[in-house]
Amino acid sequence: MKRHLNTLFITTDGTYLSKEGQAVKVKVEKETRLRVPLINLDGIVCFGGVGCSPDLMAACAQAGVTISFHNRYGGFKAAVTGFSPGNVLLRRTQYRVADSPEKACLIARNIVAAKIANCRTVLLRAIRDGADEESAQALQQAARAMLDPLDSARKATSLDSLRGNEGDAAATYFGVFQHLIIDPGCGFQFKRRSRRPPLDEVNALLSFLYSMLTHDCRSACEATGLDAAVGFLHRDRPGRPGMALDLMEEFRPFLVDRLVLSLINRKQVAMTDFETTESGDVLLKDDARKTVLSAWQKRKQDELTHPFLDEKTTIGLMVHLQARLVARHLRGDLDAYPPFVWK
Repeated sequence: MKRHLNTLFITTDGTYLSKEGQAVKVKVEKETRLRVPLINLDGIVCFGGVGCSPDLMAACAQAGVTISFHNRYGGFKAAVTGFSPGNVLLRRTQYRVADSPEKACLIARNIVAAKIANCRTVLLRAIRDGADEESAQALQQAARAMLDPLDSARKATSLDSLRGNEGDAAATYFGVFQHLIIDPGCGFQFKRRSRRPPLDEVNALLSFLYSMLTHDCRSACEATGLDAAVGFLHRDRPGRPGMALDLMEEFRPFLVDRLVLSLINRKQVAMTDFETTESGDVLLKDDARKTVLSAWQKRKQDELTHPFLDEKTTIGLMVHLQARLVARHLRGDLDAYPPFVWK
């Protein structure tokens, strides 16, 4: 079991990280702002112009602390990790399954079906939580419409058809996402999903937190001994962590989408917390980014019972448990991969 350790987020441009004994020293404009023992860290996430000493990178790699570098949007750029852990036989099996469209589809369809089911749960919970009549009707209609791609995903025999099922469900889900924002006068407007770059404030929040989830899923893959770059649903592409992206699919609605809606509906973020560049890119301002990261870390400390293992755990550990379930399936200990389905 992987311990649920902390992640250090660096959001200030010009910050420099170095090693001091067995601790990370954080300096801004040549002034030491923070020292954190390596033993207390699981990862370091850097945004924008952040520097890091070679000695610290080596120490983190040896200690199993992943350092990831992101642009100001939260988009992943690079990561520093040590030697990959785990049994080489597990990775060889992972590669063989990924190279077989039929075997890859058996795992990928469970992932996609869970993602669609969890998206439906987001909509249905919003209805139960007291959505107004117009919104409730739209959400209920969308939830019904998603039953067809959900059923098709469970029976899919090819990855292409499965990706089509996922796309259909996503279009329906995001088509009613605006109805999940309670106060129509808050200023937040969502029309469609825009990724690189995000073109509105809601998309900026989604993209930022999806990047955080990718970081956690990549760490979970590496800690389990899986190759984070080789997925079953996501095609191989240089620089793309396909397995991490596979692992995060079922957590997008449950962990990220719900948190984004909570931040907006509880007025923890406002329209004034964003800035728009000359090219139209929408970014979180520095102070708001810290608010979002604090809420992200707090959410990961919440507890729930794992639906398959029937064990109580923190939400932050869920991706690590799912990575281990993937590994158990690949080793032959489980007949099928049991995805995380939120109820």
